[in-house]
Order: sequence, then structure tokens, then C-alpha cells
Amino acid sequence: MSLAPKILVADDDQALTRTLSWILKENGYEVATTNNGDHLLERLADDPVDLLLLDIMMPGADGLQLLERVKGDPQLRHLPVLMISSMPPEEATVRALGLGASDFISKPFRVRELLARVKAHLRVGRELNQARAEAHSRSEMVDILQEVTASLKPEEIYHILVRRVARGLKISKCSLIFAIAGENEATVVASYENPVLKDLRIDLARYPEIRRALDTRQTVLVSDVSTDPLYEEARAAWEQEGWRVPTRSAIAIPFVLRDGRAGVFFLRTTEEDTPLNASDLSFAEQVIKAATQALEKAFDLESAVVGREQMKQLAETDPLTETYNRRALADKLVQELERANRYQTVLACLMADVDNFKQINDVHGHLVGDSVLRQLGAILRREQRTVDVVARYGGEEFVVLLPETAVAGARIFADRVIKKVAAHQFGTADRPIHVTISIGIACYPDLRVQDGEALLQLADQHLYKAKQDGRNRYRD
Repeated sequence: MSLAPKILVADDDQALTRTLSWILKENGYEVATTNNGDHLLERLADDPVDLLLLDIMMPGADGLQLLERVKGDPQLRHLPVLMISSMPPEEATVRALGLGASDFISKPFRVRELLARVKAHLRVGRELNQARAEAHSRSEMVDILQEVTASLKPEEIYHILVRRVARGLKISKCSLIFAIAGENEATVVASYENPVLKDLRIDLARYPEIRRALDTRQTVLVSDVSTDPLYEEARAAWEQEGWRVPTRSAIAIPFVLRDGRAGVFFLRTTEEDTPLNASDLSFAEQVIKAATQALEKAFDLESAVVGREQMKQLAETDPLTETYNRRALADKLVQELERANRYQTVLACLMADVDNFKQINDVHGHLVGDSVLRQLGAILRREQRTVDVVARYGGEEFVVLLPETAVAGARIFADRVIKKVAAHQFGTADRPIHVTISIGIACYPDLRVQDGEALLQLADQHLYKAKQDGRNRYRD
């Protein structure tokens, strides 16, 4: 593909057109010609050029009208146009420049002057295009970073980055990869081409650009995968396996987070895409550099939130049975009573106690007794719904809160748990222990219940009655 600036000469003077073409080609330019203005805009749209040399007097068309149409087209309005004419300079210059022409040159012209003006306007055009591209790049990056910093979860940031960078560069493949130094595999945590993909393990032997970026901590830009020496071994393996690699060009940008975690931002194009270049690399590097800070903040926040949740869980959890402790039960009871009052619903409270627990401790020892409580806690947690609360009230007593459950539902739950416990094998295979429990049920609203403490007392009274009636049963 030619990298020389391309110029379209639109002039009906064929002799002049041939002369101009020869002069411009001799000076390194690619030249196209047309001797009329028919379909000029369509031609420019289909075959873009860097500069248009346009005659004011064209057969069947007014060059100034063509100029006005070119400048009125959003896709062409930035195209430099050098007007050529035999009209009086004063009149032609004013009209042409007023319509947006970059310059005007009269016939006959001096070759050196023409070449100087062509060179100057091409340079200005390149600078303007570069400035517009940089402005667009900065705007795109600001948008990306605003979206990134608005997210508080690392997983969301991963997907925002691959999506926005891929769309910004108009490429079809973009991934974010994490790896551990020295390992032969890495993990793809986000992929633009497959948004549902998560934590895919890949063999780094198939991705030499990623491995080099990780090993050297330097960005890798590959313009042509089919010829780059970096892929020599990989291409041999691909050929042997009959694996056709669709990648045309690639960029691997390494980054390291504050906690030492290493990652690679991996961009690829296919044969249908424009190859990646240094400008694309610069844009992606700026995004990654800025996004790394957002990622670190997201990880810090996530760690802090997890830490707070862990501390809260430790403060609320009974370490032996992994149920709520008595302090947490008091808070939950207040919350559930307030909810029952607000929405005019019911709340059941069950107090369960291990029958003859002192005898279990005396005969089998306290370690076995602890094991019984631990297993009983596990049974209660398995039977509970998501909204239910299971807590160790003290010693061998447990409390279960059943929101939006009346006496009938509480009885069903109590009966099911009592049967599960009686059928469960506690202790060990060679020394099994038969364990039963008794349960007292109280429900709110009840005239005897004004607060959480009263609800617990009523459940305790019914538990005492179940014990008196022979244990291994419930009472309400």
C-alpha cells in the first residue's frame, strides 16, 4: 500500500492535466485525474485523497459550485482544495477563498511555486488531521476514564476497558489478561469479542507477544503476525496443527498493579481490520496507565468492603456452630418485629434445646458435646429459608426466627427439624449418639408479646412445657 500523499487533479485541459500529473509524480506524489466534475463527490468518497486541485472552469460544471458542495459535505469539509483558474486573480481569489478553498493559483503557473503550495497545504492538512485525531483520542479517553471511575467493581472495569478501547480503535478483538510470573498459563478475565467469557485459562506458548510483554515488561507491537520473527516457532506449531490464525496485527501492553499482580492488555486485528499502529499503541497505553489507578482503587475498596464484611460476620457469628450469636439475634429480633408491625405480617419464634445435654457431656466428654452442637447448628441452617434467622441463644439452646410465618407454618418447621435431629447419627460410627431436641413456639402478634424479650420468654415457657411433656416434641 502506497504511503505517498494522494492528489486528485480535476481539470478539463488534458495537456495541463498530463503535465501536472508528470510533475507531481516526479516529486513523489500519487496522482489521480478527472476532466469533468460529474460525480466528483462520489469519487472522493469512494477513493479519498489528501489534496484536490480543482479548476474553476469545468465543462458542464462550475468549479466554485463544486467547491461549495465539497465543503458542504461533512466527510470532505476538511479536505484541502487548491483552486486553479485563468480568471482574473482578484475576482477568483475572493470567491474561492470565501467558499472555503485553501489557496488559489492562476494559470499559467510556475512549477516551483505550485509545488511549494502543494507541499504547504499537504503539511497543514496532515497537522490538522493529526490535531483532530488527538482531540478525538483525548475525548475518547476522557469518556472511557469517566465510565471506568464510575464503577466500583474490578470485574466491571475489565469489561468497560475492553469494550471502549476496541470500539475507540475500531478493532474486533480486545482482551484483558492476568498472569503469574513463571507460569505457562494466564487467565483471560474479560474479552470484547466474547462478553460472557470469564476466567478462561490460555497456554502462553500460543501467544508469544503476551509472554514477551510479561517477561520484559515492555509493550509489544506486531504489525504483521504472518512475517514477524517473534512468531517463528508459533507459526510452525500452527502449521503442524493445521490451525489458521486470523490475527493480522497485535499489541500487548503489560501493566503491574500495586499488589504485584501482572496483567496484559491484548489488542488484535483480523485481515478485515486496519493494522494496528504506533498511534493506536499510544492511545491504548494512555488508557491503561490511567485505568490502572482506577483498578487499584477498586481493589482497595473491594478489599475494604470484604474486610468490613468479614469483621461484621466474625462479630455476629457464634464460632462453634457458625450461626448468629446472641448479640446478633437481639438486633435481628428488633428488625423483624419492626418489619412485622410496619407491614402487618406475622413472625414465629422457635426456641430449641438439646434434651439431656448434660448427660451427653458427662458420658462422652465436652468435645463430643461441642460436636453435637456444631452438627445441630448445621441441621438448622440447612432447613432455614434465606429470610430465616438461626442463632445460638446460649449453651445448648438455639433460636430460629421465621418471618411471615404463623403458628401452622412454625409447627411444620418444628416437626420437620425434630424428626431430622432424631434420625441423624451424631458422634462416630463406632460410638453413635442418639440426640433429640425439644422446641417451644411463640408467634407475634400476641397480646402477651410487647417486644423481643417477651417473645423469647413466651417461646421459652412453651419449651419448658415440651420438656415436661416428655421431650422430643414441640409445644406452643
